Amino acid sequence: MRIKHRYCRLSRLVIAALLGASGALGISFPVGAIELMKWERIPLQVPLTTGQERIVFVNRNVRVGFPPELNGKLRVQSTGGAVYLLAQADFTTTRVQLQDVENGELILLDITALKGTQVREPVGLVYQGEVSTATTSNNASVSAAESGAPGTGAKASSGSKAPRITTPLPIALTRYAAQSLYAPLRTVEALPGVHAISHGLPSSVTSLLPSEPVAIRPLTAWGVQGYNVVALKLTNQRPEKVVLDPRRLMGNFYSATFQHRWLGAAGTPEDTTVLYLVMRGRPEAAFLPEPARPVVKNKVRASSGGKAHAN
Repeated sequence: MRIKHRYCRLSRLVIAALLGASGALGISFPVGAIELMKWERIPLQVPLTTGQERIVFVNRNVRVGFPPELNGKLRVQSTGGAVYLLAQADFTTTRVQLQDVENGELILLDITALKGTQVREPVGLVYQGEVSTATTSNNASVSAAESGAPGTGAKASSGSKAPRITTPLPIALTRYAAQSLYAPLRTVEALPGVHAISHGLPSSVTSLLPSEPVAIRPLTAWGVQGYNVVALKLTNQRPEKVVLDPRRLMGNFYSATFQHRWLGAAGTPEDTTVLYLVMRGRPEAAFLPEPARPVVKNKVRASSGGKAHAN
């Protein structure tokens, strides 16, 4: 038997009264009407109005996945536990996945977009009951406190074990980064405590591998328990094959892993790969400083007519 979810629209004052009375939920919602939806592992129906943005307050650090047929039809942005959905064209009911980056749990939304003038209120997700989390060892689990919202400071219920990372952290971080960039969303292994960080690097890095004809561009970075990993895109600039050697890297790194061991000639599908660098401390401190670019000064000379011209 399919269970129907009850949705309710409440102002912030009503929500505050309910939360103050029970003290069970530590969820913070903004001012205005909110459509509360309870996540019970049954896909939630989230209708959209084409051309209007709708916010889903997940209150978790999530990664969003949606099928390629929504490219150009749906704009998705995620930050601070909120997911912003903007339908740019009509589409039928489609499944969207929200994956908790800390425990790997999936939250499923069935979204539909239709033209109209109806203004959709933001959606606030409410969690209740025990939620199991995956760990790298597949034998430890943690439970959110009854009626608690993960990410809001709820303590694990009594008798549950805290998540542990049994794989060495540099290996776990490298594997997580590689899966995040190459693997489908549903197959990314959970890494308890992992979080995205700002790498603080320039848009182009030339001091890392100066002996090779490759262009290097930082992509993204993650951190966990004092270790950080930076993913960098490497692209061959020459018509010859390049064999990659981690011993030629310049910097202070804990480990270095190439997605592929060589680069094909420039312009071929094999001319690009990704490098994963693990370090302790801030990423920018592990790289050598970029060489200073020479400053070209304009020379000024006087013409025969007495006017100054800049070269």
